[in-house]
Amino acid sequence: MPAADPVRAELETLHALLERALEQQRRLAEENLSLRHHQEQLASERASLVARNDMARTRIEAMIQRLRALEHPPQG
Repeated sequence: MPAADPVRAELETLHALLERALEQQRRLAEENLSLRHHQEQLASERASLVARNDMARTRIEAMIQRLRALEHPPQG
């Protein structure tokens, strides 16, 4: 049975490589899930900041209009 030993050694090597590949795949899947979650959080935060920016812009534009109205009161 000397021929069986090299085959067995090759199988053990392949098994170890497969185990490492599966572990790496699991780690990458977890990392991918974490990154997707983080991306969703950032997108939500960005949407909130855009909305706040729009509200601030609207308020500032309204203040500017009121200031202009004070500078140029209606004549009549």
